[in-house]
Amino acid sequence: MPETRQLSPTPSAPDEPLLQGGAWLPHGYQLDSHSHAQGQLVYAAAGALATATERGTWVAPANRVTWTPPRFAHSHRFYGRTDVRLVAVPLDLCGELVDHPSVFVVSPLLREALLALTDKPERRPGAHRRLLAVVVDQLADAAEHSLHLPEPRDDRLRAATALLHEDPARPATLAELGRTVGASERTLSRLFHTELSMSFHRWRTTLRIHHALAHLADGMSVTETAVACGWSNPSSFIDAFTEVIGQTPGRYQADLRNRR
Repeated sequence: MPETRQLSPTPSAPDEPLLQGGAWLPHGYQLDSHSHAQGQLVYAAAGALATATERGTWVAPANRVTWTPPRFAHSHRFYGRTDVRLVAVPLDLCGELVDHPSVFVVSPLLREALLALTDKPERRPGAHRRLLAVVVDQLADAAEHSLHLPEPRDDRLRAATALLHEDPARPATLAELGRTVGASERTLSRLFHTELSMSFHRWRTTLRIHHALAHLADGMSVTETAVACGWSNPSSFIDAFTEVIGQTPGRYQADLRNRR
């Protein structure tokens, strides 16, 4: 169960409260698929979270924030002991942001604004609204940095990606996966590009980074994480992780400990 710090309902629809505030959630805590009449920002001040929709899965480590537009069905899963912050975005501000789920890098200013919005109750009328406008301005100008795994539609591609979801460390080549699911290497390569807009190598690297973030948040060492996620050695894992996340896995894990 959540260890609530300050979590309160925000009017969203007569039968649909949208929570705003903060809580500590245990590793593996999950919120099943739901939607809101307003938009929602979810920030893991410590830990990490995955947001899943029909379009795929987005992962946000502790230096990123997720955005879900109004009426977009989504679910959340949290990794490591997570200090989650929930911020409702009224409809009149949602138009300033992208119309699809996304993930943005959290600047120092944005982090402090999100913490201020969720740490304490509003003391002066309109204070939260003014601060939320600053948050939206920051996000409207920010580039998207989505650790996004799109959801395939083709049955053969779905079968191939399912095998890798089950075992991210699986060393199979695209040709080997094709033989397993009944498709040629050329066909699968084309499907990765046309349906998922990325190469097989990029998709599998992103999948492995998703799992690496979960393992690191749960306290697994860098070396153990590299092996569990399929890298041949810790150095190649560190290089891939740093390129995608913007910091080494060791630095990322140290930041998690400090934030707790």
